[in-house]
Amino acid sequence: MIDNGAIAARLREEIARRRISRQALADMARVSLSTLEKALSGSRPFTLATVVRLEDALATPLRAQPAAAPTTPGLAPEHMGSYVRPAVQWIEGDYLTLRPSFGETDAIYAYRTHIEWDEEAGHLTFAESDRADSDFSQAGYVSMPNLSGHTYLVTSESGQFRLVMLGRATRERRMFGLLSTLQVGAGSQLVPVSCPIAYVPMDQLEQPEFGLVKPGEAQAAPYRAMLDTALAEDYCRLRS
Repeated sequence: MIDNGAIAARLREEIARRRISRQALADMARVSLSTLEKALSGSRPFTLATVVRLEDALATPLRAQPAAAPTTPGLAPEHMGSYVRPAVQWIEGDYLTLRPSFGETDAIYAYRTHIEWDEEAGHLTFAESDRADSDFSQAGYVSMPNLSGHTYLVTSESGQFRLVMLGRATRERRMFGLLSTLQVGAGSQLVPVSCPIAYVPMDQLEQPEFGLVKPGEAQAAPYRAMLDTALAEDYCRLRS
């Protein structure tokens, strides 16, 4: 609803501050002087179209702006689980991230994931790095609802989502679960794909290796053992 009195008062203030005439303002906003004069005098209400043109011309809002939703420092939004920072600080840090290679049989793809609290946003975020295919590195927010006890790493970009769903962390803060993403198929086609995934704190590893780890390489066996935990310990299930 348009508050005509408030908008008229705001306009008079802007006209005085900018030292412009009503005719100049009418010309800037592409409205007739008669329309502007009648609206300012109260003999005719402002239409929404007129208000929008005046706001564009002055580059300032004339209507009352809705109050921002109150936020509590250190409290994540409800749709992320309403978690508080002290309760989730254990998850912050760098993780070796392991998943099966989508291109080579029995190979493992390894990269780094960093999880931290974003003070400005008020929730946990994650970002991937040290990926061989750096163009596909993901970043997003972390959801941790109490209802399921799972942790979700969510990428949302222009309506496209990628999701990592992780079970409760072990005593060593290792996390295992399922990745759902898109794989490049024939030509430019993208195909939905899911696979087990593992997150291991970097401070538990002496010389982590990133990139494509093939069978027979130094880290292949320990990485395979870590990744296989996702299915072996029932952190996720694959069905067909």
